[in-house]
Amino acid sequence: MDLKGARLACSSLSFACGIALCALAADGCSSKTLQYPADHERIQRIDRAVESLRDAYQSKDPSAFRAVLLPLDELESLQHQVEADFDAFHSISLEFKVERVMIEGDNIDVYVHWQGVWKKHADDTGVRQRGHARLQWAGTTSILLRGVQGDLPFGMKTKQALSEVPLSKPAPR
Repeated sequence: MDLKGARLACSSLSFACGIALCALAADGCSSKTLQYPADHERIQRIDRAVESLRDAYQSKDPSAFRAVLLPLDELESLQHQVEADFDAFHSISLEFKVERVMIEGDNIDVYVHWQGVWKKHADDTGVRQRGHARLQWAGTTSILLRGVQGDLPFGMKTKQALSEVPLSKPAPR
């Protein structure tokens, strides 16, 4: 075999090895299985629950909002504040960014950074707010909201009314 034939055989061999490596890599990627499929499914249910809460609020749907809440007395105040927002604002635009999820048994804490715009009418520039909240969920199969803490996006009508109250002047001495 001369030098030209050796180079041709070597390049053909390296090309064939390259094709074989690509085939092995593609085969390895396509057969990747989840190590903990039950946990993966639960995380997806939590994500859908958080998105359902945000979507129900943003679309001003009281029945959909109630559907993601546990029937607890402490959440009645939240429901009233949300319904007051629905009545007060023409449109609500809300974004959630999940910062952390902590799971202990049936209890789930989802820490979110939120920002939104609440408009009283279509031409309104709106009220822009943002904050951090802790959404407390419960469940494994069915994920429902059991509590809230922090600076919440819900109840913006009340927050706006409180910020617009003029400060009373102290009585002269």
